[in-house]
Amino acid sequence: MPDVPLTSSQIIVQACLFLVAAIAGFGGTLQMVLGQPETSARLDNVHRFMAGVYLSTGVISLWAALTVRQQGDLVYLLALGVLLAGAGRLVSISKVGLPKPAGIWLGYLVPELLIPFIMAGAHYAGS
Repeated sequence: MPDVPLTSSQIIVQACLFLVAAIAGFGGTLQMVLGQPETSARLDNVHRFMAGVYLSTGVISLWAALTVRQQGDLVYLLALGVLLAGAGRLVSISKVGLPKPAGIWLGYLVPELLIPFIMAGAHYAGS
């Protein structure tokens, strides 16, 4: 059977998943290595645990991007995870303020709030 090209919706979903995979893979690895300096052992432990969750999300997103034709609800669950991560960042900003330099942290936040809607909308349009 000839290889059927991806639809435009699948390409958009795949691009979003590759982006999430890159961000979560890099970010999770970096945070696993760096930990949470200048803090208690308890907070460093939680930080590195969450870095492992972040890294695993990157691996799952990479697999979903590579197998995008076979994915169903997983795409929506990954989009929800990214959106909830962005919501967590918003709660943090509202409680303790925007970290410095503000541009970097806003640069993290904007994709976390946009990518889920783009990815879920493209996946829905392609169904």
